[in-house]
Amino acid sequence: MFKFDLTTQQDLKVVAKVEKRRQVEETRKRRIFNPRIRQIGIDREFLDKQIKEKQKLRQHERERECRMDEALVRSSQFAIMLEKQQEEERKVMDRQINNFRQIYQRPQDRRDYDLYDPDRLKKTIPARISDDDPRLGPASAQKFDGEDIKRKARLKDQKEQMQSWLMQQVYEKRKNEQEQQNVEESFQQLVISRDRRAIELERIEEECRRRLNEANAQFNRTLAEEQEYRRRCEAIKDEEDKRAEIYNHVTGDFLTEAREQAESICGPYKPLTDRYKGMSSDELKVIQHEQARQMQEIQRMRQEEKHKNEEWNRIMLENMQIAEKYYEELNQKDRETRKQIAAENLQLAQQQKSRQNYLNTKVYKYQPKSEFFDKFNSCAR
Repeated sequence: MFKFDLTTQQDLKVVAKVEKRRQVEETRKRRIFNPRIRQIGIDREFLDKQIKEKQKLRQHERERECRMDEALVRSSQFAIMLEKQQEEERKVMDRQINNFRQIYQRPQDRRDYDLYDPDRLKKTIPARISDDDPRLGPASAQKFDGEDIKRKARLKDQKEQMQSWLMQQVYEKRKNEQEQQNVEESFQQLVISRDRRAIELERIEEECRRRLNEANAQFNRTLAEEQEYRRRCEAIKDEEDKRAEIYNHVTGDFLTEAREQAESICGPYKPLTDRYKGMSSDELKVIQHEQARQMQEIQRMRQEEKHKNEEWNRIMLENMQIAEKYYEELNQKDRETRKQIAAENLQLAQQQKSRQNYLNTKVYKYQPKSEFFDKFNSCAR
């Protein structure tokens, strides 16, 4: 039969130390074999990009929170306004209910008011006031034992009356509850319809504002067109009036009449005003010559205005051509810069490729085999 030694306290300590060393070794393996913990170098550009993205996300989050706060404030203000309106309407309704109760539901108007009237005893005449009451005769006893003949009928009538009163009270109570429920439902419907009406009014206001802006724009365009049309019509009318006036002066009866009958003894230059019929042909020629000169002057001014407009259009066209040429030069410079950058990038790529080839062929010429890598990750030391 086999005999085993008992486990001592020293053995337990040794086993605990071994187990602790094994756990430390396993922890160290997990830490060393983890590439994310073991890696020394970091990607600075990627980390900067992540920082910028996080900052942008924080900025968007702050803007969204600000918008949500503003919306919450507006909602709170609208809720406070609605709550105040509901409170005012509730106060008005309570006031109307109290007034109705004070006018139409007074206690003294109830059917059974005589049962709990505090002044009932004061209003009731007692059966006996004093011994000298004239209503009491020699045989006017107020009560005798055993003489209540109609007691059963009276108790029956009292029970029926009490039951009728109870049924009437139950009916009135149910009716009041139904009326209260109808009032509450009507109030809720009123609040919901008012909210819907407020939303609809807000939408209508936005639509009216949009249509008003469109109408103003259309009115401004129409007004500008009308002013332009009126200006052209006035110019045409002025020109026609001028021509008509010249034609009337030239062909009118006043100018074609003989002027001899208007000659005066005071001199040739003082004709009789009541007989003067017009100017002579020489005078008419002078006037026509002046009119022709004025028309030539007007034509010359129009030609000058036309030349000025043509010169201005030519200058604007030259400026546009210069601007287009300048933009084309800028685009050409931009294309040349892009070509230069592309050439520099291509040169850098070739330099990096040659450097990588140099490293692969000269520096790292001897590549390790698989037996070399099998020695790693076998232990934590």
